Amino acid sequence: MANIFKTIKKKRRRKKLLAQKEHLEHSQAAARNRGEEDYQTKLSKHRHAAMRRTLLILGAVAAAVAVIFIYIERRSYHNYRVLQTSEQEDVVSTNYEEMDGRILRYSPEGAALVNQDMEASWSVIYEMQNPVADVNGDKAVIADVDGTTLEIFDSDGETGSVTTSYTIVKARISESGLVAAILDGGDSTWINYYGTDGTLLVENQTHVEDPGYPMDVAVSDNGNIMMVTYQFVDGSNTTSYVAFYNFGDVGQNEDDRIVSGYTYEGVVIPQVEYLDDSHAVALRDDGFTIYSGQQIPKESTTVEVEDEIVSTFISGDAVGMIFKNEDGDDAYTMNVYSANGNLRFSRSFNIPYTTVKMSGGYILLYNDSQICAYNSRGVQKYSGTVDGSINDFMKIGWNRYLLVMDSGVSVIKFS
Repeated sequence: MANIFKTIKKKRRRKKLLAQKEHLEHSQAAARNRGEEDYQTKLSKHRHAAMRRTLLILGAVAAAVAVIFIYIERRSYHNYRVLQTSEQEDVVSTNYEEMDGRILRYSPEGAALVNQDMEASWSVIYEMQNPVADVNGDKAVIADVDGTTLEIFDSDGETGSVTTSYTIVKARISESGLVAAILDGGDSTWINYYGTDGTLLVENQTHVEDPGYPMDVAVSDNGNIMMVTYQFVDGSNTTSYVAFYNFGDVGQNEDDRIVSGYTYEGVVIPQVEYLDDSHAVALRDDGFTIYSGQQIPKESTTVEVEDEIVSTFISGDAVGMIFKNEDGDDAYTMNVYSANGNLRFSRSFNIPYTTVKMSGGYILLYNDSQICAYNSRGVQKYSGTVDGSINDFMKIGWNRYLLVMDSGVSVIKFS
């Protein structure tokens, strides 16, 4: 009997020990779980805190950048500093155009692409009487107006040369390097299209009677569309006709490849321009018309003005017009419109300018002794006089301008 009781006691102790062991293991597991949960909670809190700090830092940086950008955009300058001067330039017969961050320098004897120090990356010799350049990005064409020579370039040098059959009236180049040229053949005119190497791609004869005399030509960036404005005068009535030629698949079945055309009675359209592959503008004597479409351009917006237009200027995303004020202290008002015809800003000014143009995204006005620069938001960045007689003025970089004087060429910076 005693052995039976001992056995029962042993079983009870063993059971108790097992229970205690299980309880201990359960307690330890629970502690480990609590520790893991605490660790995960702390890690999650740390990650969220780090994320909040990162977002705050990024927000602060973005705000600082925005403040700096707004400050730079709205800042006006009152002086300028000469950074570089070249007095060896033949400024009488030499012209300059901004070309892909550098300067295309050309004259009747040849052309060169130079940097701000007037150091040439390439130069080409030719002979012309009246060279006129058209630049689009890193492509350029120099035409001998009233002559028969076309020279085509990119940033690496000459890509093609053309001797035309008739005298050149005007030549324009696309962003892809294709060239459209208006040629005067006497009783008829020709609008020819050339490849980047000077190969004749399309030859199109026009007549003064129909559709009229070509006033201007423009080419889309990809070179597929050519836009031409014609003018026809019947007695005292003037009619303008704007035609779009498509040299891709869409235009191959159309007469003379004209995919769309618009007639405007009593309106003179002296200038047309492609803003990008999808938008073109015709500058009229009473405003302007925007056309949209990559393959078959259509009229999208027309802005008509009542005041007489004194000057116009165009960039890739803006159309500008200057009117003379009859009343008030300022002599002129400048309106700048977006590519969809909305008015961006209007500014009055009192500078007796002789030239206005878009250069490097800025609006530049100047005469022989004064220069003025507005940014794309209408903020006047600088207005003042310079020493000497000004032949040309252009923007060539961030706060860098080329000033062509009668005494030489200078690179200046507003300060």
